[in-house]
Amino acid sequence: MTRVAAVDCGTNSIRLLVADVHPETGELADLDRRMTVVRLGQGVDRTGRLAPEALERTFAACREYAGIIKEHGAERVRFVATSASRDAENRDEFVRGVVDILGVEPEVISGDQEAEFSFTGATRELTGRTDLATPFLVVDIGGGSTEFVVGDDRVRAARSVDVGCVRMTERHLVRDGEVSDPPAEDRIAAIRADVEAALDLAEETVPLRTAHTLVGLAGSVTTVSAIAQDLPAYDSARIHHSRVSRDRVREITERLLHSTHAERAAIPSLHPGRVDVIGAGALVLLAIMERTGAEEVVVSEHDILDGIAWHAALDDE
Repeated sequence: MTRVAAVDCGTNSIRLLVADVHPETGELADLDRRMTVVRLGQGVDRTGRLAPEALERTFAACREYAGIIKEHGAERVRFVATSASRDAENRDEFVRGVVDILGVEPEVISGDQEAEFSFTGATRELTGRTDLATPFLVVDIGGGSTEFVVGDDRVRAARSVDVGCVRMTERHLVRDGEVSDPPAEDRIAAIRADVEAALDLAEETVPLRTAHTLVGLAGSVTTVSAIAQDLPAYDSARIHHSRVSRDRVREITERLLHSTHAERAAIPSLHPGRVDVIGAGALVLLAIMERTGAEEVVVSEHDILDGIAWHAALDDE
């Protein structure tokens, strides 16, 4: 058994998992799992830089996480940073801040590495299930990018493309600093066009339509599941390994894209930090399901964060 701490710093949120990993049994036992919306990627698509206020929000979360990691006595810590910090000109400032607070250097990983970690985290406990046919298509819809991975017992093909719920919202739905509420049809069409172009890119290297089971990861997908189940509050246990049909995803996407900020904020299972970006995230999921012909998505709460924990535990194996 190895006690590890994994930190996943994405475009919209930063997450922590402290867990005991048992490589021989294939078990990962959570000790602490939490998420903070910090919007590190605020404005990156437009300016190419991490905003000072976004960095401070992220560093504040890191200080909180440092205390939790120390309290649990994690033997190894691995910090992975994804799309926003890959794109930013001032990423060195971000790296220095993380090292000062947590004592480890964030790994600004490539899209291919991100895909491998996501696949490991999402499928390690699904492999061998008779009700889910392989190969899997694992789709991780993040804030700045979306990862596509096809594989069975290992990754066969992967691609990261620059469409995510934050990037699409900021690029197409923000005018004069405010999110369109609700967006005009031409703005929705512009998001859809970007997503379709990204799917074309992904299909150059990843055979999206050959997969038999679609596994969806990250906050946009899990939130769609929570809404589909009409949960009174976000409930990880009920969301993990739930299944949502393509027709239901379409209904929810239409509802989110044609609702006001107040109407979305009133959804009890929707995190306040996702109110403005969930419509774009749901549209990305819907476009993927329509392109691949997937009748349903299997929703996983285990994703890149769990993959980071597994790799941290197995680094010296």
